[in-house]
Amino acid sequence: MSLPDAPDAGPSPAPPPLGPAAMLRWAWTQLTSMRTALFLLLLLAVAAVPGSLFPQRPANPAVVTQYIKDRPEYGKILDSLQLFDVYASAWFSAIYILLFVSLIGCVIPRARAHWKALRSAPPRTPRRLSRLPEYGTLVLPADAAVRPADAVRDAAAVLKKRGYRVDIRDADGAMPSLGAERGLLREVGNLLFHTALIGVLVSVAVGGLFGYRGQKIIIEGDTFVNTLVGYDNFTPGTNFQSTWLDPFAITLDKFEVRFDRESTKQFGQPIDFKAALTTRDSPDAAPHQQVLKVNEPVYFGGTGIFLVGNGYAPMVTVKDGNGNTAFSGPVVSVPNDGVYTSTVVLKVPDAAPSQLGFVGFFLPSAIKNQDGVSYSFDPDPLNPQLNLNSYYGDLGLDTGKPQNVYNLDVKTLTQLNGRDLPAKGIVLGPGQSYTLPEGKGSISFDGLKRYIGVDIRTVPGQDGVLIFSLAAVAGLIVSLYVNRRRVWLRAGAHEDGRTMIEYGLLARGEDHRLAPEAAAIRARLVDRWNLSESRQAAAATIPAPSPKEH
Repeated sequence: MSLPDAPDAGPSPAPPPLGPAAMLRWAWTQLTSMRTALFLLLLLAVAAVPGSLFPQRPANPAVVTQYIKDRPEYGKILDSLQLFDVYASAWFSAIYILLFVSLIGCVIPRARAHWKALRSAPPRTPRRLSRLPEYGTLVLPADAAVRPADAVRDAAAVLKKRGYRVDIRDADGAMPSLGAERGLLREVGNLLFHTALIGVLVSVAVGGLFGYRGQKIIIEGDTFVNTLVGYDNFTPGTNFQSTWLDPFAITLDKFEVRFDRESTKQFGQPIDFKAALTTRDSPDAAPHQQVLKVNEPVYFGGTGIFLVGNGYAPMVTVKDGNGNTAFSGPVVSVPNDGVYTSTVVLKVPDAAPSQLGFVGFFLPSAIKNQDGVSYSFDPDPLNPQLNLNSYYGDLGLDTGKPQNVYNLDVKTLTQLNGRDLPAKGIVLGPGQSYTLPEGKGSISFDGLKRYIGVDIRTVPGQDGVLIFSLAAVAGLIVSLYVNRRRVWLRAGAHEDGRTMIEYGLLARGEDHRLAPEAAAIRARLVDRWNLSESRQAAAATIPAPSPKEH
């Protein structure tokens, strides 16, 4: 006889859909969880990686423009993804704001809960202490004359010396006990760490809102005045006002570079960079002599001047076809290697009847190889030489379209000089001049100066970043090395006059030092009641049940 089939229970009922309020509550719970905060912190670190992989427009827009030009197949795609301005991008800002909200939503409830824990008594004494990870018993002989209430008080004094906060329960009853707790500082450190992270985020935001950063190339003998028009590149914060600029001025008197001349492996490597400056804190202030070096900036109030680059600036004079001086002054060259082989670009829009352009390279110590090609063998200006090609035509500077001053577009220009042309290239040493073909004018190499590239910035929140970072490290150390532990102890009187004691320890979280802590507490209790091991063993030989609870 077969049993009938069980009736089909049917599909399990689906939970009701969440309403808008429930969805928002669920989203807020997920956002303010510690796991989400840690994930966003890791994501912020990963999101900052492209800022070191790709050139950034605020730091060097010319390099970004050239990068996109050299990689037309994907350069514009990277630009559309804001990878050339990572720290101001929408996606980086979104992660930043979400992390900020997550930390606040995480810290405030935990701070409230910890405040309540600080004001509340340790948890009640468990009924079965033997179930705790660390459990032990002590037996006080009858001749010790220690009542259960006195034993609990003695134990409380011992635990207080070890930093526990103690709560005695049923002190006058037949079964007094105590609950003790220590390590609440661990949660304080945890809260300090997360609060400090919020402080770091706020400080960085303050710097981004109210600070600024600019770059300037200063040639020997030139003066820089801290005004907007004085910068080569200027990136203000979102809420920065130009009236906040400190009215200082700096003059580059001399720039010196010391190269290694003794080592065989690092011969010619730079050892020291030193810029001698004359500075004024304001237009009416007295001048001061200061020295600017790498990692030794010069400060004017909250504004720092940092040495970030240097090079050579050949002194050049260009006369046009009419014999007039169209350009005269230093030309900044861009170093390309360790011996300061430098790119030179010169645009002369005031030349007549045709605008002139020059592009080539500068060699501090020129020498020719076996193929007759010039190169520099040393970074010091032992044999300075200018090697240029010349062009004439419309430079495109009158269109209003911005151009890179270190790049000359020769597509629309006519070449006058070059290695492959009959006129050959222009090769000039100091004091030499060259007459351009077709009556276009002349160019002369008059001398040589050095220049420095400085980064000028004001970051109002940088002190806050340092302070909160140190606080975060301190909080992290406390949260890692302070263990939260709880101790319970119960005492009871036996009918033969002995006092029976049992105790147990429990750790909040993983604590590999809980067993040594239990041994240390036991040793101090034994010393408190003058219990030797032999006396303790003798007192425990008489069978005795655990004290009954009332």
